[in-house]
Amino acid sequence: MDKQLLIDQLAKRIETSARAALDASEAAAVEAKDGATPAEKREDARAAVELGTLGRAQDQRARRALAELDTLKTFRPTPARTGAAVALGALVEIEDCDSGEGRTFFLAPVGAGVTLTGPDGDGFLSVVTPASPIGKAVLGKKVGEIVDVTVEGDPREWTITWVG
Repeated sequence: MDKQLLIDQLAKRIETSARAALDASEAAAVEAKDGATPAEKREDARAAVELGTLGRAQDQRARRALAELDTLKTFRPTPARTGAAVALGALVEIEDCDSGEGRTFFLAPVGAGVTLTGPDGDGFLSVVTPASPIGKAVLGKKVGEIVDVTVEGDPREWTITWVG
């Protein structure tokens, strides 16, 4: 699988998020400044303060997304060698030891929680970062190893079934 396609798809999603955050920040700033008459602003100064806070939060969100885009510009994952341990840039398939349910994810430096589409629309995979519980658990592990991860307070055991 061409991992660059996944990186491009992830970058597009993060860029969309950054654009939406910047638009929301600008809209909140305009509303805080021009959205009410002076009399309304005196009566409900709280609304202007809340809009200002919302605008700053959206601006921070946009800055984080833009920093993530910068990280992706230099991210060049290498193809996994047979028998290699899970590393940043790996595609990993895991299987729940109890239910047999499988899951595929892309271990990327940014973009946690984003769902990507496989090439030619072939399935979906989640983006996981090394800071996440799953990312921490699988880093350095190999196919056949079992990892323990607590998800939403529920301890689970997963077997790594494939690394690409």
